[in-house]
Amino acid sequence: MIPAMPAAAATARRSRRGRTATGKGRPPREAARTASVAALRFGRVASMGAVAVVILIAGVWASWSTAPYVMLTKGRERGTVEVTACARDACSGPYTPRTPGSAARARVEIDSAAVRKGRTYDVVVKPGGGEVLRTGPAGILYAWAPLGGALLLASVVVAGGLRRTRAAWVLAGAGVTLLTGAFLAL
Repeated sequence: MIPAMPAAAATARRSRRGRTATGKGRPPREAARTASVAALRFGRVASMGAVAVVILIAGVWASWSTAPYVMLTKGRERGTVEVTACARDACSGPYTPRTPGSAARARVEIDSAAVRKGRTYDVVVKPGGGEVLRTGPAGILYAWAPLGGALLLASVVVAGGLRRTRAAWVLAGAGVTLLTGAFLAL
C-alpha cells in the first residue's frame, strides 16, 4: 500500500483486478484467449477428422468398383483365362467357362498387374463387357488395394492433424498389411 492512499481504496483496486468475465479467477484477456484456443482446437479436429473420413470413403469407393464381383461370385459367370498377350494396362486371352450358362469368349481383358503372360487364372466376368477379374484370395486382396492406400494416407492425417498416434498406427498397420498381402498374393 502506498502511504498516501487510504486502505479501503487499495482493497477495492485489488478486488477489481481479480474479477473475470467467467468468474473463475482468470482475467478477461486470458479467458478470451482460452476460448479462442479451444475454438481453434475444435476447428482443427473437425476439419482433419472430416479429411480422414473422406479419404477412407474414397478408398472404399475405389475398391467397391471391383470387390463385389470378386467376393460375391455366386450366380456370376466364372471360368478361366489363359493370358496370351499383355499391353501396358491390360492383358488378354481366351476365356473358358466353368459355370452353366457362361459362354466361351475368344478374347477377354484382365488387369495386367494381377496376371502374368502364359499362365491360366480363375476369373469372374464383370457384367456388361469383356472384362474379367481375378478371383480367390489374390483377387480379393487386389480389389481392396485402394483401401489399403487410403488407410495409409488417413493414418498420416490422423497422426498429424488429430494427434492420435495410436489410432494412426492402427490405420497404418492395417494399410500395410492389406497392401503387403496383395503384393505377396499376386
